[in-house]
Amino acid sequence: MIERIKSPNDLKLLNNKELGDLSEELRDVIIKRVSENGGHLASNLGVVELAVALHYVFDSPKDKIIWDVGHQSYPHKLLTGRYDKFHTLRRNKGISGFPKISESEHDSFGTGHSSTSISAALGSLVGRDLKGDGGKVIAVIGDGALTSGLAFEGLNQAGHLGKDLIVILNNNEMSISKNVGALSSYLSKVITGTFYKNISQELLKIREDIEIITKKRDSPKNIFMPGGLFEDLGFEYIQPIDGHNITLLIETLKKARDGNKLTLVHIVTKKGKGYKFSENDPCTYHAMGPFVVKTGIQCSSTKKGCVSFSDTFGDSMIELAEKDENIVAITAAMKEGTGLVEFAEKFPDRFYDVGIAESHAVTFAAGLATRGIKPVVALYSTFLQRSYDQIIHDVCLQNLPVIFAIDRAGLVGEDGPTHHGVFDISFLSNIPNLIFMSPKDTEELKEMMRLAVKCDSPVAIRYPREKMESMCYQRDEIKVGKWESFGEGKDVAILAVGNTVYPSLKAAEILQKKGIDSMVINARFIKPLDFEIIEKVGNSIGKIVTVEEGVLRGGFGSSVLTHLSNSKIQVDLKMIGIPDEFVEHGPQFLLKDNYGISADGIVKTVEDLLVF
Repeated sequence: MIERIKSPNDLKLLNNKELGDLSEELRDVIIKRVSENGGHLASNLGVVELAVALHYVFDSPKDKIIWDVGHQSYPHKLLTGRYDKFHTLRRNKGISGFPKISESEHDSFGTGHSSTSISAALGSLVGRDLKGDGGKVIAVIGDGALTSGLAFEGLNQAGHLGKDLIVILNNNEMSISKNVGALSSYLSKVITGTFYKNISQELLKIREDIEIITKKRDSPKNIFMPGGLFEDLGFEYIQPIDGHNITLLIETLKKARDGNKLTLVHIVTKKGKGYKFSENDPCTYHAMGPFVVKTGIQCSSTKKGCVSFSDTFGDSMIELAEKDENIVAITAAMKEGTGLVEFAEKFPDRFYDVGIAESHAVTFAAGLATRGIKPVVALYSTFLQRSYDQIIHDVCLQNLPVIFAIDRAGLVGEDGPTHHGVFDISFLSNIPNLIFMSPKDTEELKEMMRLAVKCDSPVAIRYPREKMESMCYQRDEIKVGKWESFGEGKDVAILAVGNTVYPSLKAAEILQKKGIDSMVINARFIKPLDFEIIEKVGNSIGKIVTVEEGVLRGGFGSSVLTHLSNSKIQVDLKMIGIPDEFVEHGPQFLLKDNYGISADGIVKTVEDLLVF
């Protein structure tokens, strides 16, 4: 049936039973494709009926459907003419795993980070009215995403403007991890009916009488009726319905469409529905690499003996916390991804998952630091961007000893431009008081964590989404602002940051066979720079290549060049990194090759420099 759906208009030719059959077929297609390509599984399986109902009731692209985060956009893509390309999902030059304006007219807003849909939809709606255009605007947001302050900022203005925005609250009690916080508890009470489950028939009759007498949002009915929070914000609230019942969804969405009011439709879904492994463990099956459909077992190409940076960080946190009771871990709905599961189990009173609220996480940590606590904020690089103001004003300006553990720094692969952590060097290295490190391997990460908890100033440590074997290279004691050197380097000095050190060492071996003597420098401190080494190689060698898995503008290489210029040292210098463009999705190795951040790429850059 899916092969016949070339556009959402084709859905309107189907009856409700056929729509239900189509939903099951969509699930089969998604499971098969994710098992081969990897991707977001449980979140997409949970919204299949919702996607079908939305495209059945509304008229995309005239009506704008905006998905929050985009983890759940696969059925939407399949229903909007992309079935023939779906085999390219998340593959280089294939379709994205997230909504993308340039990919389809039905993707009315690009997403990838949480909690943007309400604000974006409200802006689209106001733009519609300013332009005199028609059509409805629908924002889909999950209960996990609703914990973000940005979502409430959108709800606040939406209530103030009172326009006919439709918000679909998809309540599955999950973000990536299990939801936490007071709002999550509130929504749980709403969907379980505990607001009024034990109320007697007499009180229910009173509620009915009150509804007849008054329609005021501040009426006593809020004592008995769920959704009072949203009604107080100005929304017409449609109480929880089964998000997997096609018929009920269609009827409800038609009511919201025809009401021409500011409306919030509350639906309840099961994350991972239709695939027993993801239903039983929606956290693990939220985002998957390739896996075997029959068993649910993920295929792994990782060599034995390899350890991830995330796991190493988690182990280090436990080791340090056992020795220092002031160490506290904070994350934003990413306990599993950041390697803090065991820490949370072992030190429940010293672990805080604040939900999808990165800005709050940082200022919360700053407050802890004023009391002599040693907070460690573990976030992905791409999500740390959301808390930039708090990092500057609340932490670094006050010189508070908060540690930022920045996971997924650099190129992350198939999740693409919204998730590549390539900007942190540029936006953090210019902040006063901040010590900024990047380890060459997991062993060095452990040493950096031990150093970080001893510092009386803010510290950031960036590390990649990679697993590494233990290496046997020399290990100097880590001191703030001091780098590590390998080789003599009569011909060229290669200054490498973090996980680019080992490719640089491999490049040095290749160059040596070609008669080129290179020095490799582990520039493990991005800030402060090791000015002594920079000046030494600038004066003695005069030819430098910098390597970083981050943007070049304002990056590590730029900082090195600035110091050489200020010191009036003239050198021939080439920088390897990400140019002024967004990096598309694709395998990490391919992306690194494309940008020269590989042993072969470094060799070529050195040879070009020496020829020049």
